[in-house]
Amino acid sequence: MEENFEVRYAASPREVKGMDTNELRDEFLVQDLITANNVKLVYSHYDRYILGGAMPVDKPLELESIDPLKSSFFLERRELGAINIGGPGTISVDGEVFDVDFKEALYVGKGAKSVVFASKDASNPAKFYLNSTPAHKTFPNKKVGREDAEVVELGSVETVNARTLRKLIVNSIVDTCQLQMGMTEIKSGSAWNTMPAHVHDRRMEIYFYFEIPQDQAVCHFMGETNETRHIWMGENEAVISPPWSIHSGAGTSNYTFIWGMAGENLDYGDMDVCKITDLK
Repeated sequence: MEENFEVRYAASPREVKGMDTNELRDEFLVQDLITANNVKLVYSHYDRYILGGAMPVDKPLELESIDPLKSSFFLERRELGAINIGGPGTISVDGEVFDVDFKEALYVGKGAKSVVFASKDASNPAKFYLNSTPAHKTFPNKKVGREDAEVVELGSVETVNARTLRKLIVNSIVDTCQLQMGMTEIKSGSAWNTMPAHVHDRRMEIYFYFEIPQDQAVCHFMGETNETRHIWMGENEAVISPPWSIHSGAGTSNYTFIWGMAGENLDYGDMDVCKITDLK
């Protein structure tokens, strides 16, 4: 595989406070993750988190190590989560083939030497969104279908944030070292996600937005509670959220996003809620 990756370094609240629109987007927004016959990866220095995309159209794509890892294979010291947001596909892990369809997930444990992505139909290719974190122990590979997810209904129509949260790769379903992933679907007529907003200084987070209708957008909010900033985002774009930052968004239509986390613990509820009236 031709190396297709970039490295993002960590920024403090003091630095971010002085950034203009383009600087903020360059620092935290990730675009063009899902491209035909390509694996693209972004290595973030927040908790050494890697996010990426793999879109096999007419040929399989193998996940290979990248230079920042200094490893002989990608998962030598890492674990991986993959969620399919496209057509039916497969992920082969050291020769074992997993069928991973739309909005299904696969966890791959540390030590897997070969990870290969493929589509079942080139006219409707699979699109795999990838998250990876450092791992200290090997846990079994596990597929998580939609019926396996923990489903939580949140928000309300009255507060314009009615949404369905699906926990996919979380410690109550899958044994992991630190990676957690899930999906939140905003219901028709609602716009806000993760409101009231929160921070969790013990973990960083990535949001990946998709199912945004054509000519619509999502405005993602980040920053300290009293120093918020915003980034306008489109289909199949991700945003890096530092541990010190809120992470919330509102769309001009309903949409779906995938959240991924890593850090100090695996407690999904470990967060410090920010009062809506305290946001500035």
